[in-house]
Formats: sequence, structure tokens, C-alpha cells
Amino acid sequence: MRTVEIAPSFEDWQAAARTLLHDGVPPAEVRWRETAHGEQRSLLTEPAPPPPSGGARVPRKFLDLAREAAVAADPTRWQVLYEVLWRLVHENRDLLDAEGDPTMRRLKALSKREGEGAAEFVPPGASLAELRAAAAKCTGCDLYRHATQTVFGLGPADARIVFVGEQPGDQEDRKGAPFVGPAGEVFDRVLAEVGLARTRLYVTNAVKHFKFVEKGKRRIHQTPRMSELTACRPWLEAELALIKPGVLVCLGATAAHAVFGADFRLMKDRGRFAPTRWADKTIATLHPSAVLRGEDETQQARLYGILLEDLRLVAGA
Repeated sequence: MRTVEIAPSFEDWQAAARTLLHDGVPPAEVRWRETAHGEQRSLLTEPAPPPPSGGARVPRKFLDLAREAAVAADPTRWQVLYEVLWRLVHENRDLLDAEGDPTMRRLKALSKREGEGAAEFVPPGASLAELRAAAAKCTGCDLYRHATQTVFGLGPADARIVFVGEQPGDQEDRKGAPFVGPAGEVFDRVLAEVGLARTRLYVTNAVKHFKFVEKGKRRIHQTPRMSELTACRPWLEAELALIKPGVLVCLGATAAHAVFGADFRLMKDRGRFAPTRWADKTIATLHPSAVLRGEDETQQARLYGILLEDLRLVAGA
């Protein structure tokens, strides 16, 4: 019997499953064990080898089902996933269409438990305070598993201007408020320079949980996938429908894609107002973190100048 320890994520399971398939280990000889995010692996288990390159080809439908099942709370999901994978590769390529198969019924049930998006968690007709309380319990995608907390928007319900960023960062995740880390310092600085009082603005993110990878003691930001943006979209829609801003500002490409669509090109289309379903005046500009990522002081100053130029338009709108 081989004991396999993984963090509770699709990516960790996928890497382990590739190794098991490569080694020819059948499902009956595998015991799966979840580790907490960041937990040291047991000394009683062998170190996990790196997954082999390439691997067996499986239908896209299986990968979609597997990603959905991976966010279920049932600890048996990893065994079910590996059993279906093994049978797809070794026994029946058409297994996914076998409606009467007990294991397939189990997989499909798991894939519907969680991860179908935030819509079911959004209470109709709720106030901002009620939305914030409901969002704290959201399990609409896998990101909630590793984040410290939901980071909902902050600001008055009658705000004329709404700012939308990408997602909370490390400090935002710890403190439970948007734009309170290093990027928040840049944000506050540019707001002060253009004469916008943050207390009169509503500030939120397109994704409400921090997505990251751990490197030592650091948590490194990862850009949300489109599926994660889509899953979290009902919260943003609820915020904007309630506030009805006169001006909507997208900070960075991810927020711009959430509002304008996937074809929006930030550096080409930034700095111009356009009507959207959310506001007659909607504009995109750089995310404040882009300034911090500048290679040197000269580039940082240039990027800050772009952000400043665009927010002057917002202040005058």
C-alpha cells in the first residue's frame, strides 16, 4: 500500500496521480492523505518524486469534473478521482458516458457540491453589510480553502466612484480589507495627489480571496484564472448593482477583463472612458502594484505617472 500526501488542491492531486500512473500503481494500492496548507509532510511517507513529464491523455471533460470535485469537502474525493482516471487510461475510454457506473455517479455528485460559483451564496436584496457577512461563508471556488478570510469591498453605499482591483494580497488577506498592503500605499499616495478622499470611495476586488503559492515563509501572489473570476463575479455584480456608481475604475488587467471582457488590452485601451452596464463612465488604468514591479526608479516613476494621469481624469469626471 502506498500512502500519498497532498495539499487539498487539484494541482497537487494531479501531480501525484501522474506519478502513480507512471509507476503503474492501481487505485486499490493507494491511500490518500490530505495535509493542511503549508504543513510539513509526514516523516513516515516517502518524499514525493517530481511528476513525470507528459503523461496519459484524458478527455477535457474529465479534467473539468476533476477540478470541480477537488473543492468538495469529502475526503474520499481523491480516491474517486484516481479510480476514474485509472479506468479511463487502462479500461474504458468512454467511462465518462457510462451513466449507470457507480463510480461515475459518485464523481458527478462530488463535482456539484462546491465550486459552482458564488451565485448561490449571494442573498437577494441584501445591503452591503449583509453581502459582506454572506461573502464570509462563500465556498464558490477553491480559493477559500487556503486564504485566511474573504476580503470584501469597503466604502459607503452611496459612493460616486468605485475602484475594482484584482484580488487581495498578503496583507489584505491577513487584515481583511482591500488595498492595505504595499500597493495600497501607492494607491493612497496617488489618490491624495489627485484630490480624491478614500473615505468617499468604494474599493473592492474582482476576486475576494487571496490566491498564492508558498515559497518558504513567503506567500507569492498568483493571477486568478478566468474560471475563478467567473466564480466570484456574482459578488462584484451585487456590489455594483447596489452602489450604482457614476464612475467605475478598473485597476489592472484582471479587473478590466472582469468588467470590459477578455479582449480588453490594458496598455492600448487604458485612460479612456466608456459606458458599461455598471456605469456610464468606466475606465481602466494600471494596478498600483505595477508601479512597485518597475525594474528601476526610472521605470517606476514612468508607471506612476501613467496611473496619476488616468486618476486625474477620474477625479475630474
